[in-house]
Amino acid sequence: MASGLAALLDDIAGIAKIAAASIDDVGMAAGKAGTKAVGVVVDDTAVTPSYAMGFTPDRELPIIWKIARGSLRNKLLFLLPGAVALSAFAPWAVTPLLMMGGAYLCFEATEKIIEAFGDHGEDEALEELALSSAELEAVKVAGAIRTDFILSAEIMAIALADVADRPLAIQAAALAVVGVAITIAVYGVVGFIVKMDDIGLHLSQRKQPLMRSLGHGLLRAMPPLLQGLSIVGTAAMLWVGGGIIVHGLHDFHLETIPHLVELFSHWTGQVPGIGVVTEWLGFAVGSAAVGFVIGGVIVAVMHFIPRRKHKAHAAPQPPEAT
Repeated sequence: MASGLAALLDDIAGIAKIAAASIDDVGMAAGKAGTKAVGVVVDDTAVTPSYAMGFTPDRELPIIWKIARGSLRNKLLFLLPGAVALSAFAPWAVTPLLMMGGAYLCFEATEKIIEAFGDHGEDEALEELALSSAELEAVKVAGAIRTDFILSAEIMAIALADVADRPLAIQAAALAVVGVAITIAVYGVVGFIVKMDDIGLHLSQRKQPLMRSLGHGLLRAMPPLLQGLSIVGTAAMLWVGGGIIVHGLHDFHLETIPHLVELFSHWTGQVPGIGVVTEWLGFAVGSAAVGFVIGGVIVAVMHFIPRRKHKAHAAPQPPEAT
């Protein structure tokens, strides 16, 4: 009896060690994979606050919560099983899918830049004015979840590429940890950003001079912060999307563009003392330039060419001679 109990305890101890080792493996894999996806995380954090703006303060956090739930659903119910299936049955497809997602990010960013210098957003603004508050909220949430699906797919694909050599169970667990942790981090920060003006207003009404000063500072900081986040989000789309495409071309041994970006990055890294930083910035700028070119081509195909065809069909035809 005693010997049997001792053997059972040894077995339990062995299982506990295996489980602890597996948890360590998952933690290490998730940490490494999450670090690689940081560019898309910055993009996601910068893009999302705009979807909650323009509503009454009592609806801002519920909107963020709806988008966060949609993001978790995207990651855990759709993207995680798809990523594991890809790893098991079609690992060769990960890089092409990454590049397709990168191209979409480039398209989104380039379209935003073009709209910033034109009046292409007026029709959309008029359509939004025609909606009720509940309808507009539903439209905004649905649009945010669609955008999040692309960004989440990029996060999961980047994470998958970094843990592809691990067992499937470790891959699945690491992707789940990355998905949940990034969602909590992103939407926690987004929630703080969208409520920053309310926090500032509350503090500005306090009696303590320090609290009032802090509140006024938050209120003054809100407009430039939102504008800065919009710029950062667009830049991150180009940098991340272009970088994914550059890395994909390198994986397919199409070295011309990756070599040019690498040369530019190496040239910018020759600054004494801060060469590591400037080299990284050089690669980011080179990748963004690639992304802008690719995004411009896609925008032309998706918008300008169909618009010209539409104008040609809509133009009045000269009367036929009788």
